[in-house]
Amino acid sequence: MKTNQKNGKKEGPVSFGNTSIAFQNKSDRELFLSYLIFWLTKSPFLVKFLSQAAKITLAMGLPVKPIIKSTVFRQFCGGEKESEYGNVIGKLGQSGIGAILDYSVEGTEDETGFEATKKELLKIIEKSKSNPDIPCTCMKMTAIGPFELYQKVTAKETLTSEEQSTWNSVKERLETICKASFDADKPIYIDAEETWIQRAIDDLAEEMMSRYNRSKAIVFTTLQLYRWDRNDYFLKLIQRARAEGYKLGIKIVRGAYIEKERERAAKYGYRSPINNTKEETDREYDKAVQIFVDNIDVVEICVGTHNEASCRLLIELMAEKDLPNDHPHIYFSQLYGMSDNISFNLANAGYNVSKYLPYGPVESTLPYLARRAEENTAIAGQMSKELEIIIQERNRRKTANASLGSNR
Repeated sequence: MKTNQKNGKKEGPVSFGNTSIAFQNKSDRELFLSYLIFWLTKSPFLVKFLSQAAKITLAMGLPVKPIIKSTVFRQFCGGEKESEYGNVIGKLGQSGIGAILDYSVEGTEDETGFEATKKELLKIIEKSKSNPDIPCTCMKMTAIGPFELYQKVTAKETLTSEEQSTWNSVKERLETICKASFDADKPIYIDAEETWIQRAIDDLAEEMMSRYNRSKAIVFTTLQLYRWDRNDYFLKLIQRARAEGYKLGIKIVRGAYIEKERERAAKYGYRSPINNTKEETDREYDKAVQIFVDNIDVVEICVGTHNEASCRLLIELMAEKDLPNDHPHIYFSQLYGMSDNISFNLANAGYNVSKYLPYGPVESTLPYLARRAEENTAIAGQMSKELEIIIQERNRRKTANASLGSNR
């Protein structure tokens, strides 16, 4: 048995099947809404059809926003404004789960938009300073600079004077954001993106980690383990951090651009950067977990996954090393609205847990919601698993209510 360092209780093995804990914050009505959403998103065809239909109807000005906001937006997003997502943060916090506010407005392509995103990120960082329920923040580099410019820098092409000026602005924005995170003493996660822009992002992230991670990890870079080369890169990052004397901040995920990556590799005739099978990706992911545990003195990690086996692996390795459940170098993380059986049961056992909590105007977050739904339908069994645990909880509640009724 392991001591839960947060409440002093002895904890047995974490049960991801405890649906009472998983859905403690959901009313019967909310649980039924979740059931309907996951039932609909089991079909890739239906997801694509509904995504396109929603975009078209919103563009035409048809009054569908209230429907979207009260259904899929409510399931996967915190809200449009602070009063809405603030309530969600508070509710998660009561269950011991932190919120990673994710400003999910996409499509920014000019300096005005990039500056607006920077200001929004700075506002979130400032908010996190006084709110323990916001343990960190996150960002996409393409939200503060042009995609094509990252691509050109990654390819080591010569920049024009205008492009160089824009690139300098990108670096200044990132510097401002990371400095604010350092001053707030709250980490910031830099998301991974497509391979043909990732090298530029990696270089910038490494520079910021070297500068701001001297005593603890403030800046985190992200490794997508569906790439077969990422663990070699992970080991190189560890070597550099040890040599230069700073802490390495790492978030690990499986990956979000699998079809796009394979299609581009086939189009241009280079080796796909993606593992051939899911089993290979699972092995790479779990290998990264082991690398982390073996180097916990220099690495701090966020394990972003909806995979129960990977979570159990880390739990077991922590127990072997006699690490406390709430070790400050270890966070588990899932997307808001998904895998509540993992998040809430881990938090209940005293582990550090966070939820990625997207927010923003319904119209602007629609691309995020559509992509998320399409990604999730591509994960074998994910929607079925979500449905399964919801059905279990609905049946448990019916049985409990029936028992209460018979005892009156």
